[in-house]
Parts: sequence; C-alpha cells; structure tokens
Amino acid sequence: MAPTKSSQNPPSSQNKKQQSISSFFTPKSSAAPKATPKPVPTARPSVTIDHEDDLPRRNVSNPSKRSIDDSISDEETQEPSPKRARQSPVNATSNPVRNWLPKDASPPLNDISEQSEVRNSSKISSRTSKYIFSSSPPRINEDDDDGSEESIRRKKALHARFVQKLGAPDSLAKLKQNRWNNNDGEGEGENGEEDDEDEPAPKSTKGKKGGARANGKLTPMEVQFLDIKRKNPDTIIAYQVGYKFRFFGEDARVAARELGIFCIPGKFRFDEHPSEAHYDKFASASFPIARLHVHVKRLVSAGHKVGVVRQLETAALKAVGDNRNAPFVRKLTNVYTKGTYVDDLEGLEGLVAAPAGSAPATGYLLCLAESNGRGWGNDEKVHVGIVAVQPSTGSIIYDDFEDGFMRSEIETRLLHIAPCEYLIVGELSGATEKLIKHLSGSKSNVFGDQARVERVDKPKTMAAQSFSHISNFYAEKVQSSQDTEQSSRVLDKVHQLSEHVTICLSAMITHLKEYGLENIFDLTKNFQPFSARTHMLLNGNTLSSLEVYVNQTDHTEKGSLFWTLDRTRTRAGKRLLRNWVGRPLLDKAKLEERTGAVEELLDGTRTKQVDRLKHVLTATKSDLEKILVRIYYKKAARPELLGFLQSLQKIANEYSHVKEPKDGGFKSSILNEAVAQLPTMGDTVVSMLDRINLEAVKSDDRYSFFLTEHETEDISDHKLGIAAVEHELQEHRAVAAQKLGRKKVDYVTVAGIEYLIEVENSKIYLQKVPASWIKISHTKAKSRFHTPEVIKMMRERDQHKELLAAACDDAFEALLTEISAQYQPLRDCIQSLAILDCLMSLADVATQPGYTRPTFTSEPRITVSQGRHPMVEQLLLDAYVPNDIQLSSLDNDDPSALLITGPNMGGKSSYVRSVALVAIMGQIGSYVPAESAELGMLDAVFTRMGAFDNIFRGESTFMVELGETSDILKQATPRSLVILDELGRGTSTHDGVAIAEAVVRELVQRRVMTLFITHYQHLARLESGCHGLKNVHMKFEESGKPGEEEVTFLYEVGEGVAHRSYGLNVARLANVLKSVIDVAAVKSKDLEQSVERRKVDNLCRLMGTMMGPVGEADRDALDRVVAAIEQL
Repeated sequence: MAPTKSSQNPPSSQNKKQQSISSFFTPKSSAAPKATPKPVPTARPSVTIDHEDDLPRRNVSNPSKRSIDDSISDEETQEPSPKRARQSPVNATSNPVRNWLPKDASPPLNDISEQSEVRNSSKISSRTSKYIFSSSPPRINEDDDDGSEESIRRKKALHARFVQKLGAPDSLAKLKQNRWNNNDGEGEGENGEEDDEDEPAPKSTKGKKGGARANGKLTPMEVQFLDIKRKNPDTIIAYQVGYKFRFFGEDARVAARELGIFCIPGKFRFDEHPSEAHYDKFASASFPIARLHVHVKRLVSAGHKVGVVRQLETAALKAVGDNRNAPFVRKLTNVYTKGTYVDDLEGLEGLVAAPAGSAPATGYLLCLAESNGRGWGNDEKVHVGIVAVQPSTGSIIYDDFEDGFMRSEIETRLLHIAPCEYLIVGELSGATEKLIKHLSGSKSNVFGDQARVERVDKPKTMAAQSFSHISNFYAEKVQSSQDTEQSSRVLDKVHQLSEHVTICLSAMITHLKEYGLENIFDLTKNFQPFSARTHMLLNGNTLSSLEVYVNQTDHTEKGSLFWTLDRTRTRAGKRLLRNWVGRPLLDKAKLEERTGAVEELLDGTRTKQVDRLKHVLTATKSDLEKILVRIYYKKAARPELLGFLQSLQKIANEYSHVKEPKDGGFKSSILNEAVAQLPTMGDTVVSMLDRINLEAVKSDDRYSFFLTEHETEDISDHKLGIAAVEHELQEHRAVAAQKLGRKKVDYVTVAGIEYLIEVENSKIYLQKVPASWIKISHTKAKSRFHTPEVIKMMRERDQHKELLAAACDDAFEALLTEISAQYQPLRDCIQSLAILDCLMSLADVATQPGYTRPTFTSEPRITVSQGRHPMVEQLLLDAYVPNDIQLSSLDNDDPSALLITGPNMGGKSSYVRSVALVAIMGQIGSYVPAESAELGMLDAVFTRMGAFDNIFRGESTFMVELGETSDILKQATPRSLVILDELGRGTSTHDGVAIAEAVVRELVQRRVMTLFITHYQHLARLESGCHGLKNVHMKFEESGKPGEEEVTFLYEVGEGVAHRSYGLNVARLANVLKSVIDVAAVKSKDLEQSVERRKVDNLCRLMGTMMGPVGEADRDALDRVVAAIEQL
C-alpha cells in the first residue's frame, strides 16, 4: 500500500510527522507502484544518482535535523535557487532502481520514504532545508568497499573536498561565520549534487553580507597595502584612508606603543598564521591627517623608519576617471628616519640620541667603510673611510684615516660628529663593531635613545662600482648644469677622493635616493674634510673629561663649555658656534682676526653698528638655513617660503647702503666681509616677493598665492572655468523657481553642503517638486533638494577645483626650483649672518667681569695669571679661587711638566681642567677668564682622567687606562697639552708607581707640556733627576687632634709636595660609619709608622756607607741621604 498523500489534510503537524514515520511500516503492494506526481525541484534533493554505478546513493547533509512538514506558510516559502536546476527529479519512471526490480516486487523501503520526502519538500524553504531531519539512515552501498579503482577515485575526491573545507586551522570558525552570514547557504557544494572532480562549488551571492570580508578574503585596499608593505618590510607604513592615516598589523602595535593611541585588535602578522585564524581583519590604529608630522616625528625619534602612503587622487577626479570602481590610487610618497627627517622646520633637535661626551645628536647620517690593514693583536691597524651628511643643512664631512686596536680615531670622529644614524658598508672588525654598538646609544646606555644602524653589502668590486657610480652621477649634473666650468671642478674634486671615501659616498647617494635627498650632493662646496690642518683636534676623551659639549653629571648641555659660550640668537649661529667649539683654530693669523673682531664689537665707539647688528639677529626668528634646504628639496610650505623671503628682505634693507666690504663700518675684515654679504640677494628676494599675495598666504589660500598678473595660464583657465560654472548655477535658479511656481529661488548652505533648494513641508509646495530632484536633508518645516542640473554642475566645479589645485602646486614648485637655482648665494648670505651671530656671542661672553683678551705666541708655551674655570665659576655661588700656571716646551727655566699632589677634594682636577679650558677658549677666539694669558698654538689637548671600564669592548678599568695612555704617548708633541690624572691606580702599588714614573720620565724627556696628578708621593723625588719637572701641591690647613684632623681646603697652588692625601677626611665627609673610620685611622697610623721606620732604617744604612773612603759612589749616596731627609 502506498503511503498516504499529504492532501488528506491531517489535523496537526504532529500527526503528519507520525504518518511519515509510520509509512515505513505500511504493507507494500506487489503491484507496480502508482506513478507519483512530478516533483518540484527543491533546494535539497534527497537522492543523488551515480550514473556510473547505476546505484542509488543517499546524500544526507545533516542527519541530526528533523524533517519539516507541509505546514510552513506560503509567506515563508521561497522559490528554489536557479543553481539547483541541474539536480535530477525523482519519480517512478526515472528511478533506475525501480526499473531494475521485478514487476511484482514491492518498491524499496527507501523509495517509499523518498516519495514522502519529495511531497513534503515542495513547500520547504531554502533556509530551513539546511536543518531537515532524515528519518532513515543513509543506505550504504556495499560495492563502495570493493576496492575498485572507481571507488578509490571517488573516495579521494571526497577526501580532497573535505580537506578543502576543513583542512585549514580556521575552517570551523569560517563555517560558523558563514552559516550565520549567509541565509541561503553556500551553494550546491554542501547539499546538492557535486561532480567527482575536485572543483570549488559555486557560491551563491544571494543574501550575503560583508563582501570579501565574509569569505575571509582581503579587501582591495588591504591587497594594496600588503603590496606596499612587502616592498618595504622594515618600514612602518602610515596609510592614508580618507581623512585619517592608519597603521595595520604589527605597525599598529608599534605605533600604539610609541604614540599612545588605541590599537583595534586584529591580525598582527601579514602571513596568515594559524595562531591568528580567529581574526578576519588586521589590527589597526589611526590618527587625523593634521597630526601627521607630530606623530612621524615621535616615531623617527624612537629610531623607527616611517613611510607615508598618500592618496594620489581625489573623489571628484576619481568619479570621472577610468578607475571609478577600483580603490584609490595610493603611493609611498615619503620615507623618514632620524637623519632624513627634513619635512618639519623644528627638526629633531634635542630629541635624538647623543653618545657620551658629545652634544645632542646633530642630525648627521654617517657612512663608514673599513678594510683590514696590517698587523694583529695590539699592533692591528685598520683603514677607515667616513662620509657624514646633514640633510637639514646640507653640510658634508668626509675623512680617510688609519686607526689602531683601541679605535680611538674612529671614536673621536663619532663623538665630534654625533650622528643620529649609521650606514655600515660591508663587514666591520670586532673592535669597531663593538664601538659602533656602544656609541650608537643602546638601550642600556643612559645617554639617549638608540641611534638607527643600517647595513649594506660590500662586494669585492665595490671600489670600481662606486667610482663608476659617482662619476655617472656627477657627469649627469655637469651636462644639465649651466655653469659647466664650476661643474667640471666639482667632478675633478670628487675624483680626487680616496677609495674608502668614494665607497662611502656612493653608498650614501644610493641610500638617500630612497628618501629623495640625493641632490644634496650637488652642493659640493659644502664638502669639508674632518681632519683639516687649520683646526685643533679634540679627541673623545677630551670632549668627555673637559665637558666640552655636555656635562658629566646628567649629560645635558648646561654646565658645558658650549653652554658657557653660547649667547647666539639664531639657530644657524648656534650650529656654527658648536663647530667652532669642537675645532679650535691653529692658524695664528685667523685667530688674531677673530679675536680682533670680538674686541671691535666691544668697542664703545661702534655702538650704532653693534646695535643694528643685534636688532637684525634678534629679528631673525626662523631657521633660515634649514628652510633654504627644504626649499632645495621642494618640501617648503607657502607660509614658510614667505617668512624666509621676508626675513632676507629685512636683513637686506638694514644694510642696503653697503655695496662693498669697506662700507661695513668696521675695521675688522671678518665683520666687513660678512656685513657686505647680507644685502647681495636683496633684489632677487624682492622680485620673488612681488609675485606673492600676502593676504592669501595669511588665510592659507593656495589658489590665490600668486598675484593675478603672475598666475600661470593653467591657473587662469581653471579659475575661469569655476566662475563659468558658478554663473550657470546662479542662472539655474530661474529654472528651479519656474518648476516650483515661484518668482525666485535662493540657494542655502547647510552643514557644508552648498546649492540646496529649500521647500516648505506642505502638500501645496511638495507636489510641485519633480521626482528627479534628490532630497538631501529636511527639518520639520522644510526639505532641501538638489536638482540633477545642480549635481552635474557641482561635479564639474569640483573637477575644476582639483585641477586648479594641481596647477597651483605646479606653479609653486616652479617658484621653489627658481629659488633653488640661487642656493649658493643664499647660503653664503645665511652663513655670513651665522658668523656675525657667533662673533656677537663671543663678544657677550667677553663682557663678563674678569675676562681678558689672550695674546698668542708662536712658541709652545702656556702662561696664565689668575686663571679660573669658566663653567664652575658660573655655577658656584661663592667666588672661584684663581691660580697661575706657567708651562713651556722650550729648553729654558720654565717647567714643561707639573707633578701635582694634594689632599682628596683639594681641587687638583679642577685646576688642570681650568688650564686646558683657558687654552681651548683662547684658540676658539674667545676672551678667557684670567687677568692675563699668553698662549702658544697648541695642536692638541689629551686627557686621561677618571676610572671606568668598557664592558662593550671587553676591556677592564686598567686596560682602558693604559690604552688611552698609549695613544697619548704615540700622538703627543711638544705643542700638545697632556693631562694625566692618577695614572697607575688600577693595579698594585708597585706596578702602578713604576708605570707612572716611566710615563712621567718619557713625557718630560720629550718636553711635552704635561699636568700629572698623583697620590704617589714617591714620584716627587723625580724633580731632582728630571729637568723640566716641577712639584706643586694644592694648599690646605690641618687642625684638630691626631686621628681626628680637620682639613680646610684653600684651593691654591703652591710649590712643593703634599705628603698626605687625607683620605679619612673624605670618608668622614661621605658619612662613612664612625666605627669603620676609627679602625681605618688606627690601621693608617700603623702603616704610616711602619713606612717611616723603613725609611729611617734605610737612611741609617746609607749613613753607615758614608763612613768609609770617599769616592764617586759615596757622592751619589750623599745625594740620596739628602733626598731621604727631605722626604722625612
């Protein structure tokens, strides 16, 4: 008996379900089954026919779901998806199983069930079909396990589809998400008939939400971002999206940490790692466009490399372009690091890393190349070449030198230049690598952030490639230059560079091309050798010990020599003064000129000229040197350019009467030449200013930056186009008024939306509004519309505005190019202003009480009367105690070396530092803090002060001490000043005394001017045997009972030796426990008495030897007895 049809109208869905289940137990008729009506194709057929095996196979997608009955309402019923159309309908005549059975056989059990399911499925929606429960288990074909090739192939295909669906670690999460996102299922691949071939099932787009994101795919914008990121993996990308810049992935995490902005969780990796499978988008962080340079500055200050990706098209132009359906065109427009950040006028001054002993990093990029020289161990020599570039000012320094195993030459240059970024060419030796790591300011270094270090490969043919590269680079400049003679000289100068410098120059040009700054090398007049013979070289130890750039307490500028001399009013002047302080002059004639200029500025008869100069310097607020370089790079903004030109105009107007140097009003040639240079660019600057609209710059209107008569043809055309469109918009009001039945219509602007037509919200007025008008906004009283003509004309106007903006930018860039052609004359003018600023600063220092002009002599000597420490006297509340010094390398009665003894904290180090600082200040061209000073031209100042190890280079305290002493002995000349503080204290007493004595003898014999501080009183006896050595000590007064002496420091230098150091007094001042001090006092007394007894015993033995016959040896013994008595 056939199952009961659904047309019997059962009373409830429960009964219908019961009928479906009981139909399996209904007696089967032996007659042929009644033909079933032709079923309607549904979204979920119940049987899949395998035509190759001619056997029915049950295809149950989810046996856990119950069958849905016919009671579903018509409102919920949906038409089947057209993608299901190729599924075969199931009926009595087309079923191959029924045709295969005998005529008198009853239909198979599953066939009866199929008929019921087909009837029920006619009203099942595509959504509910996913949850249908199959009442019978799937029929398993026994032939599937026969091991035939066909069944194996079919199983492999099923397995491949399984792996495709569920093989990925995040497949389950995606399936869950797709189940809820897609109302109509994923398509035929899950429930319908599938081919045995491994093909992805077609996916339905009906009802799908989220686009590419819902399928786990990348959006077009993300694909665009990843393409840029793969090309710049070491760069943090700031990606413009609309009115914000966004960071994605790991870049977002870094930016959130450095900038303090919120990071939206998501994928941090860009490689689809399984650990982040639960995220469907990248992590992100963002900030407004207006804050770009604020955040970029903070990122590069932290040592990061930052790339800025901008949208290169606007919405208006994109709407009429060929790529209107594609994402915005974006490009990496700028890349920044510490050294290449020139887009902000303030720069990074005071923010970047500064190694110990140097000033805050100066913005230099330093390229270093090294090759192995000769020797090994302590005799190792390396050949080094450097090129340092300061993109913000255009300054370029180069040098080629040989260095020893201590790498003191490299250290000296790095501390002087203070680079904020290193470019290493090829491999470095171990010692150099450790030095770079230390001086680049690692995180364990208290002196600042970590400087950026980048590396490039060095092939074997690097020298030949570099020579060819720079030759081609400058040959192109010669061809494009109008001044071919000057360009040829430039090319010849470059070809004369050494091999290592050529390698560094080529690597630096290639490196700066990434940042668009390679044209800075066109300005070869800025090339300066580091080791110039006209300057004294202060090595790294001297910079640190004498606190030339920063103090040794908190490593800030306050309390340094530079801080003492810095009274500059302009930033260019400050940078130049820093250069002067670190490189004192050796040329006596130039030094006399500089000090003469300072003296003339102090002359009361020049008050008018000095006041005018002060006024010009004070009025110059902007950094003209940096703005000029930004103009050369075409990065200057319009207000910036206007301020630059106006400043130069004011300077030129002040000295418009000066036509040649003799009109300067001074006697000094330095002052007259600098003043004469100031007005030279006045006419050029005025011609530039005559084109600019002042009010437009103040209102930040780039469309009217140029005056009308100086606008380009493109600007005029687009302005006329905009005016024409706006005229048409006004004419359109009459048309709109006619349609509304009014006399006139006025446009209104609401929330920045222009050309809106307001209509009152009443049927009388609204029924006159055409259907083509687009409603933009409304209130209770009025509605606002745009007509189709207004929309079209506004779009046309926006296109003209975008093209006008581009034309204005092109015209402005052409003006910058025109100014760049005058770079060298403008830079000479600004450099002259900086020189005047430095001389005025030195003159202001000279006005302090107790300062005097030094006199210079060609003899190697230092004679200072009542000299003082320049920094200490400004920081002390009390008066500084002055002292005299007299040293000479000549073979005369003046000593060449002083052996200085005295109690701890008696002022020994302050005394020797004051001598060195007075000598350096004199050779800078400054007045000195003394009553009088006669100074010889020193070629160097060497210091060995303080006790510290160098763990970064694997050197102990004593190793550092002797290594520095070794370098001093190799480089010192009779024109050098050497300061040695407590040499030999890092080892045992006997070895320390022996080394100290040997060094003193060596320096005295070579007549090197030396100040030797020691607590080894035994060395005092060298005075009698070493011609040129003199014993002096720091005076003090002792009071109190033995064991509890109180020492009063007088801070005066006197002749003779201090035989005690009074270390217990320092322990008492340091608040060491009294019990410890008492024990130390007893032990000190015992040791002192023991030493004195040995001395007396030795003296008695010497006296005994003198009782014999008188001879030459006895005369020597007599001298020793006299010396021993003096020491006692």
